[in-house]
Amino acid sequence: MPSFGHGPGGNGAPEKAKNFGKTLKQLLSYLKDYKLAMFFVIVFAIGSTILLIVGPKILGNITTEIFNGLMRKVTNTGGIDFDLINHTVIILVGLYLISALFSAIQGIIMAGVSNDISYRLRNSLSHKINKLPMKYFDSKTHGEVLSIVTNDIDTLSQALNQSITTIITSISTIIGIVIMMISINIPMTIAVVLIVPLCMLVLRQIVKKSQKYFAMQQAYLGHMNGHVEEIYGGHDVVKAFNAEEEAIEKFDHINQTLYRSAWKSQFLSTTMHPIMQFIGNLGYVVISILGGYMVIRERIEVGDILSFTQYVRQFTQQINQLSQVMNTVQSAVAASERVFEFLELEEEVQEIENPLSTEGLHGNIEFDHVSFGYNPNKIIIKDFCAKVKDGQKIAIVGPTGAGKTTVVKLLMRFYELNSGRILIEGKDMTKFNRSDIRRMFGMVLQDTWLFNGTIRDNVRYGKLDATDTEVKAACHTASVDHFIKTLPDGYDMVLNEEADNVSGGQKQLLTIARVILANPKILILDEATSSVDTRTEILIQEAMDKLMEGRTSFIIAHRLSTIKNADLILVMNEGDIIEQGTHEELLKKNGFYANLYNSQFEEVEE
Repeated sequence: MPSFGHGPGGNGAPEKAKNFGKTLKQLLSYLKDYKLAMFFVIVFAIGSTILLIVGPKILGNITTEIFNGLMRKVTNTGGIDFDLINHTVIILVGLYLISALFSAIQGIIMAGVSNDISYRLRNSLSHKINKLPMKYFDSKTHGEVLSIVTNDIDTLSQALNQSITTIITSISTIIGIVIMMISINIPMTIAVVLIVPLCMLVLRQIVKKSQKYFAMQQAYLGHMNGHVEEIYGGHDVVKAFNAEEEAIEKFDHINQTLYRSAWKSQFLSTTMHPIMQFIGNLGYVVISILGGYMVIRERIEVGDILSFTQYVRQFTQQINQLSQVMNTVQSAVAASERVFEFLELEEEVQEIENPLSTEGLHGNIEFDHVSFGYNPNKIIIKDFCAKVKDGQKIAIVGPTGAGKTTVVKLLMRFYELNSGRILIEGKDMTKFNRSDIRRMFGMVLQDTWLFNGTIRDNVRYGKLDATDTEVKAACHTASVDHFIKTLPDGYDMVLNEEADNVSGGQKQLLTIARVILANPKILILDEATSSVDTRTEILIQEAMDKLMEGRTSFIIAHRLSTIKNADLILVMNEGDIIEQGTHEELLKKNGFYANLYNSQFEEVEE
């Protein structure tokens, strides 16, 4: 079971803060395609803000009118002008209603923009996955890749939807409030505005400390997904080897690291609220003392103190909202950074300029001094040379780790050679587009792969435009048609996500039927009959013999009894071909192959 302690931050140390500015710039660049929508978001946000911040001023006027009216009653010089107050209240309610409508409109527009960006990014990630070289997936768990496509995109979408409107509204509100406060009293405005540098200093320190923990939190979400996907995907193996405790220990390690990073990031971000609240309360104290003094000096009205108090409350509230939204922004930047890093990965070259056509090509293949290693410092295929004629059945045998499956992966151009060439009809394979080369091959692997869908669709995956008649004919050739007809829904039976509602042998038969339907020029069979019983193996062997007629076929087999009739057997050991010939020729040599074959025969006898 692989260890999950070697990913980003896997040593327990916090992942270093990444390039916040660069990532934020990349994120904002996506908004350039929505200039018109963002224009209306800004217009409606500012409009909503203006109407909202006028409210306290009007409330202050109402308060002043009530206070002055009471004074007029006391002095018998008049009373409260209720008509003026009623008229003002109606205007105030109307302003608040229009403000709410503007706010709703800009929220709807922004939701559309954020969802569209998420849609585009998911599409980009999907296309990117199909263009990445196999070596990338060798170094990553499925869960880590899945986390980028799901968790990170969801985090980014929510942040765009919530943060941008909040930032626009808060900034425009703060500017508007400052203007309104200046219109009431400049000295009191200066006293309130002096709070801002203190707020910014506190925010800067908190953001600086919390960013690295947000990045670490996103990274370990990927590790968590990878671990859970692996353990539950192979739960039967875990139970069979009594490895539950080890699985729990590894989960606890990842969970603890995720918990610590999440706790620290959330703790630091949530401290913003009480700190900003405390600073805001200081503002109330200043306004109350300074405002009372100015009323006594008759420099402002009583209602202006109420208005100013409301503005101070809104002012500190907007500063607080900005501080809170930094929590979301940091999560979004950490998530988008992983998304952008994934999108910037080096792609596998799918198409080349002026590629050769595969039309009319046959199965004449030559390995010309091929050398390859998954790690450049450790070559596992060394100076591999072999010539294969069209229509031949080539068996590749050897002990585990000899390089048999690697040869097949090189044929499919899953990896690039370190040196040497693979020629098809005398033409270098690198002169063709990868997709064209891969269409020439049909593969049946030891590890079967079937997706969640009907049996018909799984078989048709080999030829998407195949008719039902062609699908059934392929299944008949693979000796699986009779089995399918015994199922409750026949060809329309739905295989579940793990395809474990059919047996391992039946899955192998279905994958063989899929290759038969594809009708490729070259076949690759990697332990194709390892998951079936002896009787089924005989049926499959007969079907495969028919399929292989006139086609070049590469067969990787550990059971040497299955490849006796091969035209050529390549015997590999430690990355080199040490023997080659027919079954009879190799037995006469009494060398490595003969020892390998006899040892299997002796095992059967025992």
